[in-house]
Amino acid sequence: MSGSDPSGSPQLRPQSLMLAFFGNHVLDAGDLGVYSGSIIEVLGRVGVGEQAVRSTLTRMVNRGLLRRQREGRRMYFGLTPQATRVLEDGRIRIWQKGAVNDDWDGAWTLLGFSFPESWQRQRHDLRSQLAWSGFGALYSGLWVAPGRVDVAGVVADLGLAAHVKIFHAQADEATDIGLMIRDTWDLENIAARYVSFDKRWTAHLDAGSGGDPIGTRLRLVSEWLWTIRTDPRLPARHLPAEWPARPAQETFRRIAEQTEAPAERMAGELLDTAPLR
Repeated sequence: MSGSDPSGSPQLRPQSLMLAFFGNHVLDAGDLGVYSGSIIEVLGRVGVGEQAVRSTLTRMVNRGLLRRQREGRRMYFGLTPQATRVLEDGRIRIWQKGAVNDDWDGAWTLLGFSFPESWQRQRHDLRSQLAWSGFGALYSGLWVAPGRVDVAGVVADLGLAAHVKIFHAQADEATDIGLMIRDTWDLENIAARYVSFDKRWTAHLDAGSGGDPIGTRLRLVSEWLWTIRTDPRLPARHLPAEWPARPAQETFRRIAEQTEAPAERMAGELLDTAPLR
């Protein structure tokens, strides 16, 4: 592992790191391809070997997340519209919404579904998407999320619109919202992720940023996305006192700000790019 890897980091999948790489350096550049050798160089800085990078690139092309273009003897990889949507969603979650929900208006989104027993894959895919969208299982076929969540597009993309019902509602006064939250979401696990992230990256700050801003920023963004992935942004006033999302987010944003310009400069030096046709 490179020096940009704080101790105790989660084991991130190569695809997660790959998406973070393209989000950091390609998303705002339009139809731009990056030479595979450049991708191997950068992901190697966070401990991903060449063979793993190559197999991940091939897999992501096959899944419709990346497109490739040959220029002479070199292969360049760029984003598909599907991957662009995924990265835009992640950017909104990181930079616009943030990890702390101070402005909840009392609204909830309810989603009910009933599938045939044999639909295990569809059930798994829907639950995965619902978890990322902030939902928790109130009951087995009834999921709930704070706020007005626009989840109809996710359901339609999975081809499940005919089997799902979506409502927006307020909780009755008889409902103990704090208890419902504790019963529906694993608050201890969510909090532990934030505490762990903050501890790792505060130690990294104290040790100095070192000479690898592109690797540091790649792991920082990947780990932050991993940290917030299971957090539904529950209303702050119904969470335990001293909820650790706030200090963790401050640490993330401080290091992100410090590494942004140096990582961009390093990318300009390291990355071989070409316009995609």
